[in-house]
Amino acid sequence: MIKSKICEMLGIEYPVFQGGMAWIADANLAAAVSEAGGLGIIAAMNARGDYLREQIRLVREKTKKPFGVNIMLMSPHADAAAAVAAEERVPVVTTGAGDPTRFMKMWLDAGIKVIPVVASVSMAKLAVRAGAAAVIAEGQESGGHVGELTTMTLVPQVASAVTVPVIAAGGIGDGRGFAAVLMLGACGVQMGTRFLLAKECGVHRNYKDAIIRASDISTVVTGRRFGGNACRCIKNAFTRDFIRAEYAPDATPQSIAELGAGSLRLAAVEGDVKNGSVMAGQIAGLLTREQSAAEIIGEITAEAEEILKGAARWVE
Repeated sequence: MIKSKICEMLGIEYPVFQGGMAWIADANLAAAVSEAGGLGIIAAMNARGDYLREQIRLVREKTKKPFGVNIMLMSPHADAAAAVAAEERVPVVTTGAGDPTRFMKMWLDAGIKVIPVVASVSMAKLAVRAGAAAVIAEGQESGGHVGELTTMTLVPQVASAVTVPVIAAGGIGDGRGFAAVLMLGACGVQMGTRFLLAKECGVHRNYKDAIIRASDISTVVTGRRFGGNACRCIKNAFTRDFIRAEYAPDATPQSIAELGAGSLRLAAVEGDVKNGSVMAGQIAGLLTREQSAAEIIGEITAEAEEILKGAARWVE
C-alpha cells in the first residue's frame, strides 16, 4: 500500500485528495471520498457561510474520518467562509484563487491544517512562511482556474523549494500519473476531473456524459487575455463565444468577468453543456466510465503501486 507523510499528518489511509470543485464538491462526494480513505473536500465556492456550515455538519453525519473545506479566496463571501471553517474546526482547509495569509492565524489557532493550492514556487514559499502544513502544486492541465506552468515542471520545482509535503494536481487520472508525480517529489495527488465520474458525485448527468465523450484535445483555456482568470473547460458554444468576446477590440476585464458569471452552475446544476462552462482537465480524454469513490481510489493506488514495484526494470 502507498503511504506517505501526508497520510500520517492528516490521518488518512491513502494520499489522495478530491478537488474542491464549485457546484460539485458537496457533502455527499466529500464524505464518500473520506470514507474510502482519501481526503474528501467540500467546496465553499461563492456560497454564503450558512451553506458551508450545513455542508460541514452533513459530512460529519456521514463519516467520522478527516475531510477538508476548499475556500475560493476571490469569493465575495470568503471572509464568512473562512470564519465558519474556523468556528467548525474543520480538519483541513485548502485554498485557491488568492493569497490565504490574512486568514492563516485564525485557522492555525483553530488547529486547522492549511494546504493552499499554488501555481508557482513563489506562491508556495509565501504559503509555507505563513504556516501552511503542505501545498498543492497544481499545473495548468487541471480543470477550472489555471496558472501558466505544467504539472511536470511545477511539482519538482516546488518540491525542491519547500520543506513541507507537496501534493500534485493537474492532469492526473490513473496510476501512471500518480506514480509519475511521486517520482517528481510529490507525496500525494489531488484529482478533480476523475472524481466527476464518481457515482457519489451529484453533478448533472449531461456534465458526466461530456467528460466521458471527451478526447485529449477537447479542452480549451479561456480568460488568458487579461490575466488572472484563465479557466480550462471543455470546448462548446460557450467557450467559442467567450473567446470571441474576450479578444474583441472593445473587451474589458469587467465585461469578460460578467460574461462568465453563472456559467458553471448552468452546466453543473442545470445540465446545459452547450451554453454553460464544463470545467474539466486535459486528462478527461482518459476517463470513460463511472465508478464509486472507493473504486477510484483503490484502482489508482493499486496501479501506482504495481508500476513503482516494477520500476527497477529500467535500472541496470
